Amino acid sequence: MAQSSTDLTWLRGSSVLVTGARVSGLAVVQPLLDLGAVVTVTDSDRTALDEAANRGAAVVLQDELLSDASAIAEFSLVVTSPGFRPDSPVLAAAAEQGIPVWGDVELSWQVDLAELYGPRTRWLVVTGTNGKTTTTSMVASILEAAGIESVACGNIGLPIADALRRTPHPSVLAVELSSFQLFWAPSVRPAAGVVLNIAEDHLDWHGGMDGYVSAKARALTGDVAVVGLDDARASSLSAEAPAPTVVGFRLGEPASGELGVRGGVLVDNAFGVDVDLIAADDVEPSGPSGVLDALAASALVRSIGVQADAVQAGLQSYRVGPHRAAVVRELAGVTFVDDSKATNPHAARSSILAHERVVWIAGGLLKGAVIDDLVVEIADRLVAAVVLGRDGMQIAEALARHAPDVPVVRLPSGDDAGVTHGAEDADAVMRAVVDHAARRAAPGDTVLLAPAAASLDMFVDYGHRGRSFAESVLRLEAADIGSTRS
Repeated sequence: MAQSSTDLTWLRGSSVLVTGARVSGLAVVQPLLDLGAVVTVTDSDRTALDEAANRGAAVVLQDELLSDASAIAEFSLVVTSPGFRPDSPVLAAAAEQGIPVWGDVELSWQVDLAELYGPRTRWLVVTGTNGKTTTTSMVASILEAAGIESVACGNIGLPIADALRRTPHPSVLAVELSSFQLFWAPSVRPAAGVVLNIAEDHLDWHGGMDGYVSAKARALTGDVAVVGLDDARASSLSAEAPAPTVVGFRLGEPASGELGVRGGVLVDNAFGVDVDLIAADDVEPSGPSGVLDALAASALVRSIGVQADAVQAGLQSYRVGPHRAAVVRELAGVTFVDDSKATNPHAARSSILAHERVVWIAGGLLKGAVIDDLVVEIADRLVAAVVLGRDGMQIAEALARHAPDVPVVRLPSGDDAGVTHGAEDADAVMRAVVDHAARRAAPGDTVLLAPAAASLDMFVDYGHRGRSFAESVLRLEAADIGSTRS
């Protein structure tokens, strides 16, 4: 599916509004200025707007912008940060005026097509409920091993607009995209895109499962569509994917047009005939989820002609990032694992099933997800559970229904001096959580932070939550282990 050229000269002299003055919003300011646009950035945080002003944009507080009913009409385009819902006041006002709304990813796509910063790049897009960052990082590692000028960007941290402005100019982008980003990027047609899996997540933002699935499916609109065949929802997208080439990946033996595992080796039977890639035991992270991510990454890079030896070298050199099933320490026979990135039940499931006996630390914002199915599946692995956060009670109640023999502690509670609700006390809550979890663990157990929920009710982000967990674990002494097991 060939990319078509894009003429963005209409933006010269046009007024463009950017909603959000954080990372993604700030990243689009320079490309818009380079296109000759007159840029205004709006945000509800006056401090955040200071950086936008430093980059050459006009700034206005969102409340002030909305106070003038005619102000939005002055803009020819609105470029939104991905977290803004379509019904947010500023975007709703733009829609009423018939003003087009692009996401930062959409703008980056159009800028790339227009060759503002160099020749067009090939986008390898990764989405799914879980495994996005690992898969994207694996793609980047393989591309590096292949000697291809590339960069990992998007939801992984580096905005795509910043990646396009890099020197030397990349020829391939490994792009992680969330459902929010895909929703606001209807024109993106990647060289290859993968939907890893789909489970309940962000249903409050998308208004239900149908909207969430529809957003994810936009990754499959380019030249090659890749779907996870072991996931029912992802697999179902293959039948309607508009890409001319559709392939799948699975943990079992691959049929023609698939990647899979045969005799303990990852095999490509889609872009070659029974091409061995790497031994499953050499993939990090270990276990089924790591192998699936490696298969997905292999499919994307193989679709653009990367050779098998580069796939092997890239996967062998890849190492798991922080807060993704990272072992913090072993103490008195108990292993403490930080998987703070497991921000929904589907991710927590994979994490818990990798261990035989688990003291589970869970809780936060469930974002509309249902926890019961997860609890039913993992109940026989749970030694105990410590729950925290705004939706901790929902998890505790599910445990009471489906795993009544599992001891559950809910924090914060009135029994813990100095621990109160509120983000400012998050680290104190985590110290108490880790203390309770350690007391209920025995040699051979794993104390696992796999929250199944987002962190923003208490912590700055999942990284803060993971660091808080690790710091609390490192305070423990051997005498703290198993002191109150029941």
